[in-house]
Amino acid sequence: MTKVSRSEFQTLKKINILKDLDEEELKIVIDRTRRVEAPSGMVIMEEGSMGDTMYFFVNGVVDITKSLTLKIDRKGFENVEKSMIKLDSNVVSFFGEMALIEESTRSANVTASTDCLLLEINKEDFEDICDQHPAVGLKMLRRISQVLSRNVRKGNEDVLKLTTALSIALSRT
Repeated sequence: MTKVSRSEFQTLKKINILKDLDEEELKIVIDRTRRVEAPSGMVIMEEGSMGDTMYFFVNGVVDITKSLTLKIDRKGFENVEKSMIKLDSNVVSFFGEMALIEESTRSANVTASTDCLLLEINKEDFEDICDQHPAVGLKMLRRISQVLSRNVRKGNEDVLKLTTALSIALSRT
């Protein structure tokens, strides 16, 4: 059972995935989490590794990066780490949600930019919540589905913009 302070409990009540839960339902979820204190510089998730945990973001800032293969002058190709976005606990309240839905590798690296406090829930515990408390699981899955749907929609928009830019660049050569 994870111990959280009253202020941390209040923070968790505001997390998008958890905001439909009443206090008793929220306690069910918190009891299945593990407290993770990630010091600045700690790699929390590694791109390409198998993922089976999601993190509720209590406080801190993390950097999301991806490995990219880029052509560097005439030297050839190199793998470089590209910073995609910084997530601040004041704005984004969770990450790693895809690991609760599917068995796959992590899509990016997540590194603590500052000292972070996280609550980790693994896929097995999440599935147990869904089995033992279906109303709680359904509320959480609805919110996770909304987030994933929003991310797919944004990804589609980004692909369209990149395709248009590439088409314009190629037409000029």
